[in-house]
Amino acid sequence: MPELPEVETIRRGLQDYILKKKIKQIDILCEKSFIGQPCVGTVENIRRFGKALVLDLDNSNSLMIHLRMTGQLIYDGKERYAAGHPSDNFTDHLPNKQTRVILHFEDGTLFFNDQRKFGFIKIIPTDQVKDEPFIGKLAKEPWEMSPSEFYQKLQKHPKSCIKAVILDQTVICGLGNIYADESLFAAGIHPLKKAGLLSQEEAKRLLEEARKVMDKSIASGGSTMATYVRADGSRGDYLEKFAQVFRREGKPCLKCGSKIIKIKVAGRGTHICPTCQKDFSKEAHD
Repeated sequence: MPELPEVETIRRGLQDYILKKKIKQIDILCEKSFIGQPCVGTVENIRRFGKALVLDLDNSNSLMIHLRMTGQLIYDGKERYAAGHPSDNFTDHLPNKQTRVILHFEDGTLFFNDQRKFGFIKIIPTDQVKDEPFIGKLAKEPWEMSPSEFYQKLQKHPKSCIKAVILDQTVICGLGNIYADESLFAAGIHPLKKAGLLSQEEAKRLLEEARKVMDKSIASGGSTMATYVRADGSRGDYLEKFAQVFRREGKPCLKCGSKIIKIKVAGRGTHICPTCQKDFSKEAHD
């Protein structure tokens, strides 16, 4: 599944291709992939809530798009622009057997492809978007949250390890596995440390590092490990340029030279530097 920086990269890219363009017709090729009655209109705004894209139309309705694991958005006009899980679909004749929904614009066509059919497009009245269950339960993103607010959120989960807590989208929105590992490393915090044991200063540092890590990822187009690409078809290069620990097990820490190791935390593969992120056993396991 794409993480927040990948989806934000897609949002920004698609603005060049469909913003202020009119949807003339919607073809639904897979009923599971489209929720609600299709309606047409001009795309007035493209928003993002967590990992969901929302196209606001000029008819008081919005299209919420969730790509899930294998979703793609491919705009075919004077040129073809692809976003999402890369495959031969980017250059294939479309529609094909993976095409689930087609949005016909005045000067091009947007194909929603999804191999595993986990993604979807849903019609929602624009004034009810924030009340949508999927969106309404999301916490604030790192840029929107104050250090004191973040600290108080952590105190509500005192006995849970910090990595599990920051992966919880109702605590803080947008930190998936890659960026949780990177943020914890940058803040010098072991992922097994209990959230209730973090000091206010540690919470502040973790929030600040999360912002920096995600800003860098958005600027670089996201991670190629997630197999997502920019809207123009080029791949993100965050892991190659900026990743400090993720997928670097066995390699030297770029800060201290110790070998990066991989452990299991909250059921997820987790990358750490055992020197820069001390595991105080009493704090980690009590």
